[in-house]
Amino acid sequence: MTLPHFAPSDDPGPSFAALLQRLEADRLTGRSAPSSNGGDTSNLEITHGTTVVAAKYADGVIIAGDRRATSGNLISHRNMQKVFPADRWSGVAIAGAAGPALEMVKIFQLQLEHYEKVEGRPLSIEGKANQLSQMVRNHLPAAMQGLVVVPLFAGFDRRRGYGRLYAYDVTGGRYEEEDYIASGSGSLFARTVIKMAHRDEADRDTAVNLMIRALFAAADDDSATGGPDSMRGIYPIVATITEEGYEELPEQEIAERFERVLAEFTTRENVQ
Repeated sequence: MTLPHFAPSDDPGPSFAALLQRLEADRLTGRSAPSSNGGDTSNLEITHGTTVVAAKYADGVIIAGDRRATSGNLISHRNMQKVFPADRWSGVAIAGAAGPALEMVKIFQLQLEHYEKVEGRPLSIEGKANQLSQMVRNHLPAAMQGLVVVPLFAGFDRRRGYGRLYAYDVTGGRYEEEDYIASGSGSLFARTVIKMAHRDEADRDTAVNLMIRALFAAADDDSATGGPDSMRGIYPIVATITEEGYEELPEQEIAERFERVLAEFTTRENVQ
């Protein structure tokens, strides 16, 4: 989605309804969307993180993301980290404008740590999800200028004894998902792969392989999503969150699993 930009001399006013009416009128009349730099945004290349996914499995939740960041049609970073521990029993993955997203993660981690030190206990999983929702909502003015951040949040609910997943929209809307979530430019392709094979009762190995296949499919069809790069030794980040806590899988394990996926894909292509 392309968000409108407004110059200081072209303030759309405080009414969101009036803004929508104006944008719809512009669309119907064929007028170009307003921009903060005179209508030309081609020179404003913002680094974006792309595809992140998460899903439930038997022991908790698994969260993963590719490593590529793009600026327009250029690869700006090949080894960006998009998956982070929020605290011991939860994690967050980012998609969207990289700078604000990384800053949001740092503040989120700090807030959870501060709460635990002050209260003597971790914030509940719902409280963590609500806190991140408020941060995304507070970021809305920047999002309206094109700096959109859409995270995923996953954690293990120690009170209930199972993993939970939360998706967000640009306005800070928080939505708990039952099975799996995906965000970013390759999310459609990744979500399709997960949808076809996801099982809540899957074991760790099955869940990890599914995440790897989903990211591989996204990279195969979406140019902004980075696939495995054996030459540079760059592979997606995959982490599990269980009753034992947040654990990032070793890069060597991810590399070996990707090699098997590539071998299967090559064999299938040769058969066809």
